[in-house]
Amino acid sequence: MGPIAAQLGQLTRLEELAGQNSPIHRLHPGAKLAATGVYLLCVLSLGRLQFGRLAPYLLYPVVVLNLAEVPLGLVLRRAALALPFCAFAGLSNLLLERQVLLRLGPVPVTVGLASCGVLLLRALLCVSAVLALAAVTPFGQLTGQLRRMRMPSFCVALLEMLYRYLGLLAGQAGSMLTAYRLRGGSGKGLPVGHMGSFIGQLLLRSTARAQRVYQAMECRGGFTGGSAAQKRPFTRNDWLYLAAVCLPCLAARAEDLPLLLGRLFVC
Repeated sequence: MGPIAAQLGQLTRLEELAGQNSPIHRLHPGAKLAATGVYLLCVLSLGRLQFGRLAPYLLYPVVVLNLAEVPLGLVLRRAALALPFCAFAGLSNLLLERQVLLRLGPVPVTVGLASCGVLLLRALLCVSAVLALAAVTPFGQLTGQLRRMRMPSFCVALLEMLYRYLGLLAGQAGSMLTAYRLRGGSGKGLPVGHMGSFIGQLLLRSTARAQRVYQAMECRGGFTGGSAAQKRPFTRNDWLYLAAVCLPCLAARAEDLPLLLGRLFVC
């Protein structure tokens, strides 16, 4: 149960961090959502070989997390979980695109290696930005703001239930794994031969729990979706935050800032 409990604890830790009272936490959730959206669009729209142009975008999660007093290591550890999946997706680039792009001394850098590096860095930046948003904004405020922005209610409700259900699913899996070990199972993990029945039992228990939750919701008058965020006007700080994030992101997207700075210092 140790690893599962640790992952569940980190999820709870993000919720606790979102309830702090830093200047970033006090900003309008719409401003933080819009700034994150612009940041993601700029990062994702860069070319597959533009590794250097991603460098300015490293500042956003670092600065925001420091101002919000959120541990950078916690967010990076959570974001790193997505890297193996992206590395697997970029493996074909390493095998198929072997043209030499440049040489770093005796080491040749192929097109496949460069594109795979851009893919990994882009994934790290995007996941870190989303986790930073979750760490500085309570989840209820995020979903309420999505409803105010006319996001389909079904999608928002599905997102809410999925987010809440992750902790329940992890708790159920941890309890089952503890019971398995207490009944004589191996302490080193779950054997491959028992994974099928373990996952099947987890599915049955999860389905039964979901049915009980649904019945409880029906007894309370059904569920028609959460309430929208409380109407709140943008303040000067919200507009300043939007400008401080969006303008540099758009500038870095329009021009190669590292190249311009390099030419400036060389001259």
